[in-house]
Amino acid sequence: MRGPSIAHIVLVIAVLATVPLVTASNVVLNFLVVALLIALVGQGWNVLGGYGGQYSFGHAAFFGTGAYVTAILQMRYGVNAWIAFVLGIAGGALVGAAIGALTFRSGLKGSYFALVTLAFAEVLRILASVAAITGAGVGILITLDLRPQAFQFQSRAPFYWIVLALVAVSLVIVRLIERSRFGAWLVAVRENEDAAKAVGVDTARVKLAAMTISAAITAAGGGFYVQYFLFIDSGIAYGPWISVEALLTPIVGGIGTVFGPLIGALVVKTLGELTKLIAGDAPGLDLVIYGGVLVLIVAFAPRGIAGLLADLHGRFARLRSSVLERAHG
Repeated sequence: MRGPSIAHIVLVIAVLATVPLVTASNVVLNFLVVALLIALVGQGWNVLGGYGGQYSFGHAAFFGTGAYVTAILQMRYGVNAWIAFVLGIAGGALVGAAIGALTFRSGLKGSYFALVTLAFAEVLRILASVAAITGAGVGILITLDLRPQAFQFQSRAPFYWIVLALVAVSLVIVRLIERSRFGAWLVAVRENEDAAKAVGVDTARVKLAAMTISAAITAAGGGFYVQYFLFIDSGIAYGPWISVEALLTPIVGGIGTVFGPLIGALVVKTLGELTKLIAGDAPGLDLVIYGGVLVLIVAFAPRGIAGLLADLHGRFARLRSSVLERAHG
């Protein structure tokens, strides 16, 4: 089945963009903002892990760098919030390129690569927890300034549209990668790196480019987080929670697919809220239910929800074709 076109992406984004016009509920908008933020970070992971087959456990390194660069430039150096946000994305991309150059040039792959990325994120977390410029253990609080030029707004709707726009850009980027020669090289590396080398693909350079793009998208999530929540510390910025969310959403939604991270984020966050409602105040029970349902999803839909939908679409198409043939026969 062919992947989605730009028209499909525009249609999905247009539908989602109408949500604030339908409801002004802060609960609903906050839920969707967080879900879209996770989808953005998951899409960043998907470029490297889904298409390139390089499973990172340390995408917090890029998320945290994007967040801290944005916050530090604003609060320490008085840089405009929008400019700081863009520079935060650039900072995350640079960190991704640096980590990629060190790991891929050294030939690290598989579990070794995963552990090294996790180690980098943990080192950055420790440094951020003691460095004066990051606020050490206290973190950085962004001054409340409810003006659009300060990347702050009176309602959640503008934040929703901004993060939706970021998700839209990430969807288009991934779609373009999927249909490009670079995307073919990336998939070749994922399927058989030695074979890709044998036909002339510079695998180290391809993986490095994917790492840089992945880091930039993830850093955009970190920069947005700071502007939305107006606070960042080392535990939030470089904590394992964001690395887990980054790899969980594409796996649930459909790894190596354009819409997989978006589907996965919406399902995972909805599932999380539902399990909290079902479990009530019982400590830890919501996590047990949450984990059990996720295991079932992974077990019975190994290609994720997007893969499951593709299979159903294929079966329906074959059934319809068969019915039409019988009718004409």
